[in-house]
Amino acid sequence: MDKQKQKSTKEKLKFQHTDKRSNSKLIINGSIIGVLISITPIFFYSYIYFPDTKVWENFLFTYNSGFYEDVRTSFWMIMTKLIPLFLLFIWFFTCRHWWYHSILVPIAMFTYQLIGTINEDVIFFDNFDLIYMLPIMAIIIPSIYLIRAKMFNKINYADKSMQELEEEFMMKPKGVWGTIKQYF
Repeated sequence: MDKQKQKSTKEKLKFQHTDKRSNSKLIINGSIIGVLISITPIFFYSYIYFPDTKVWENFLFTYNSGFYEDVRTSFWMIMTKLIPLFLLFIWFFTCRHWWYHSILVPIAMFTYQLIGTINEDVIFFDNFDLIYMLPIMAIIIPSIYLIRAKMFNKINYADKSMQELEEEFMMKPKGVWGTIKQYF
């Protein structure tokens, strides 16, 4: 009996140690994500430091603003698409709700707009983005509906609350690579 107590105590200490390690990993990852989110205004307003000229030459490359009046306007347009896209990616990879796939729709929209912003030869690029988004929406919206229907089906035939079902459908990944594997 005494050996069983020692063994169970050792197992409890082992789990406490791994829990502390995983908690510290969560704190570090959460801190990094929090810092990245909180410095997005700095990245957004970085366009102010770009020149007001049509062509920007530096020791690495030469950038021609093309369709836009100057380099500053060009980078302002890029940042208005890139920063929300970045925040949506963080939300997508950290969201654990059952509806997280619906975040792919605005991600696709901002990606399409970012490509159009960088490709300055196309003047009226945003006019037809819904046509290109329809295939993505045709996959995402029915899958969200099916998950929702499955949840409400389980509610009708089980004694689970909505919170318990949402926890059942939550994603619990093991790191960033584990999250990416769950999506594909």
